[in-house]
Amino acid sequence: MQGKKNFTPQLFVSVNLLDLVPKDNFYRKLLTELDLHFIYKSTQKYYGKEGQESIDPVVFFKILLVGYLNNINSDRQLIAFCSDSLSIRLFLGYDVHEQLPWHSTISRTRGLYGEEVFLSLFKQVLKMCISKGMVRGKRQAVDSVFIKANASLDSLVEKEVLEDASAFVNELEENSEFKVTSTRKKLVERHHDWKAEAYKGMPANSNSKQIDENGNLIRPKYLSNHTHYSPTDSDARVSVKPGKARQLNYFGQIAVDDAHHVITGACSDFADKRDSQCLEQIVELTEENLNENGIDLEELLADGGYSSGEALAYLHEKNIDAYIPNFGQYKAERDGFTFHKEENYYQCTKPESNQAKLLFKGEKTDSKGYTKRTYRSSETDCKNCPLREPCCGRTTKFKKLDDSIHKEHYDRMHQKLTQNANYAKKMVRVRSKTVEPVIGTLVNFTNMKRVNTRGIKNANKHVLMASLTYNLKKYLRFTIKKPSVLAQVLSLKQGKHIAFVKTVFQSIKNSFLSTPTFSILNLN
Repeated sequence: MQGKKNFTPQLFVSVNLLDLVPKDNFYRKLLTELDLHFIYKSTQKYYGKEGQESIDPVVFFKILLVGYLNNINSDRQLIAFCSDSLSIRLFLGYDVHEQLPWHSTISRTRGLYGEEVFLSLFKQVLKMCISKGMVRGKRQAVDSVFIKANASLDSLVEKEVLEDASAFVNELEENSEFKVTSTRKKLVERHHDWKAEAYKGMPANSNSKQIDENGNLIRPKYLSNHTHYSPTDSDARVSVKPGKARQLNYFGQIAVDDAHHVITGACSDFADKRDSQCLEQIVELTEENLNENGIDLEELLADGGYSSGEALAYLHEKNIDAYIPNFGQYKAERDGFTFHKEENYYQCTKPESNQAKLLFKGEKTDSKGYTKRTYRSSETDCKNCPLREPCCGRTTKFKKLDDSIHKEHYDRMHQKLTQNANYAKKMVRVRSKTVEPVIGTLVNFTNMKRVNTRGIKNANKHVLMASLTYNLKKYLRFTIKKPSVLAQVLSLKQGKHIAFVKTVFQSIKNSFLSTPTFSILNLN
């Protein structure tokens, strides 16, 4: 007989969430393992002693965790999701009949708390992972990722002339409010001359309604952080990755331990910076987090984007063993020239040349801000040299070479990477398989693709929450795996004994694998 279900809501129902939520439920395990009572003390300074009670700080952070665990970016959608789940209500401490906080309360509270509160929660979760043996601390891999800002390129407007502003300040100091100084006039004219050339045939900003002959809006091609900014989010920066569209981003920096891929450091920075400029900040944070748990940072792995003289000098001073490929313009040797370190000059060694000396002429800073040492030969030495034109150029009468002031650090790194090439290649693979999968998971599964708040401080909170959520999931699912007999045998010393080890293993597998008193052979 066919059944038919009729539903009649009961007026009085006795419901216990503990009976409805299974004991092996993820959020029930999380409720048991994660103790957030320390947050009350951390957030006490943000509240007064009178007035209506706010949202429970522990409940607030639990709601945020649910959002990052389920990749929910909208606060409105997050509250709706929490309301519909019995297990999440149990995790939050809200019964079925209780109304959850408004989504606007979540937004205001997020802006109320400082970054140090989010950092303390990150450290607490990291401490839990370390106590479980998930962090070795010896080797850390560092990488970065762009995070989409909560602002559009259409919001960009042209900046005022900063030099003009500084000149105006000088005028005010001279009590010349209505006077147009020559300095200010020149700066303004220079700016407008440049703009007229760069924006020839284009509107002044992205909000212009100027259209072309086909009726399409004309957008400026030269949108940069030097000329434009977003009033919607003034901390967001225009940036682009190869193969992707230009957009307003923040710059997330992540450090990952190579043992079990636990995130040991996380922060956010401005997206117009280079990786090398962010290295010191992420290393300082990671080192602090590890030192608080009695662990020292020994090795650092990073890609070529983190290579710079300042970064390598900083790591050398910190005595951190780093493996970072030198950037593309680095040259270990100059073809046809030999450097004499003690006398500080280059010697031309090209056959059939005049063997000119290139003496040190001082240091200079180029247009990109790089400080270099200049070495130059005399016109007399190169005047009658048969190789002058192919070496110096058709019109130049001397040879000039420029070296970075940090060349010794580049040379040291080059020597480290070349003296043991196999180990260096291994470190490249270790870095790739350690940090890149973590960043992929953060972007696609823990809500770090886009930040729904504005400002660099809120972006930093966003990165910390996504990172600690990732660590928390690994903590709950981590189990210590005992090595099998197969793994123990294969881990014996290989090399010239590899064939013998395989033979021994086959014998053990066929004869003694099931024996309780099995012991590992010592082939050393």
